[in-house]
Amino acid sequence: MTIRNLLIHAFLLFCTSTFAQERILPSNTEIVNPIHKTDLNNGNTCPPRKFGGDPQTVDGVLLFKASTDGNRQVDPQVAVGGGFVMEGSNSGLMIYNKQGEYVMGVSQKCFNNGIDPKLAFDIHNQVFLFDMWWYYDKEKTKPVNVAVSETSNPTGAWNIYPVSRTKEVDGGGIGYSRKWIGYSYPGGEENTFIMKTSQAKSGKPASVYHFKGSLGHPIFTQDAIDDLYFFDFEDSTYTIRRVRENADGSPYAEVVYTGMHGLTYFDYPPASPQKGTAQKVSSGDRNPKNLVFQSGCIWISQAVECKGRSAVQWLQIRAKDGKIIQKGLISSDTTNYIQTTIAVNKRKDVLIGFQEVNQNMFISPRFTYRYAKDKKGTTREIFRMGEGKGCTEGQSWGDYSGSMIDGDNLLDMWTIQSITNEKGRNESMIARKKF
Repeated sequence: MTIRNLLIHAFLLFCTSTFAQERILPSNTEIVNPIHKTDLNNGNTCPPRKFGGDPQTVDGVLLFKASTDGNRQVDPQVAVGGGFVMEGSNSGLMIYNKQGEYVMGVSQKCFNNGIDPKLAFDIHNQVFLFDMWWYYDKEKTKPVNVAVSETSNPTGAWNIYPVSRTKEVDGGGIGYSRKWIGYSYPGGEENTFIMKTSQAKSGKPASVYHFKGSLGHPIFTQDAIDDLYFFDFEDSTYTIRRVRENADGSPYAEVVYTGMHGLTYFDYPPASPQKGTAQKVSSGDRNPKNLVFQSGCIWISQAVECKGRSAVQWLQIRAKDGKIIQKGLISSDTTNYIQTTIAVNKRKDVLIGFQEVNQNMFISPRFTYRYAKDKKGTTREIFRMGEGKGCTEGQSWGDYSGSMIDGDNLLDMWTIQSITNEKGRNESMIARKKF
């Protein structure tokens, strides 16, 4: 570490210890009423979708198709609980049973429209969380439609809260704890808002607390705690924040840790080549797309530049002091690993989902995993979920990866990854790895 970086690190440590308890208060609070209750089993008039299924087991891994009606920017995500596997995409919602068989599917019109979905199963409150950002609305309110299922059955009733932010330019990320739901916008006028799960689950008018600026990316807080954690990367530093509750029930945020990350590989990954065309595809973002708080640690995976190619890096960071407990790199001199997400179970086993692409192949779904007992920083052999069949016509390739714990047993892990069809359009594959 250079003298300059040592000085920066010392200053950040001083700031963290001095100001960690300084409270960041919401810039404003509003009451948002659910616009309507969507009950997918009762009087549902939404345009239906029926795709996927066809389950098979390969080397002990359950594989089945998810939605197949996408173009390039489909943004598939996955969440599992209540005996169901739920996929969210830019086209709406798909629900399967845990054997990989189709149950039902509906258009995003059922959820007040939108794109850039984010998805989770809150293991504490036993509800699904599903948001879509609708920036095409005629009123130009650009609402984030936060939908919360009333039970662990996603085919039943949902409460939808349109939270308006007019100056944002991109969909953000969602997270949860035992008490809170959190959402942060990554672009435009960055902001964060949180709401109480108990209000949203019941369908009551919800207090939405807005924080000016980004608190970081909200985390899936799997530990049974009320505090909601956020994580933010900068060029040379990272910051951990958390939202806590005042005596009057209102929230405040505080910095837990700020420090130098010292990572060798941290630059944004370059676009990756694909077979049969000079058109490259986006490899993803060094900013992680889903983060997990498990056993007192924050777990992330990110796409980074490594020797001129895209690689996947993953980290385990202790939340209380920001110490990197372990890190690993999934890289190759001959191919590119892109668009990654991570899942962690209650035993601290890990699954990392991503895609592979290079000048001799099309975008293809992959995952790897490790057991907690394995040597630190290592993962096992990469599992091939399928092989792409065509090249895309443009560079954009959205948040095409989702990985999640099984919310029923807190052991198995699931991942959804994109695969190209013969026309280079997006199809999605879902895999379950039992632990």
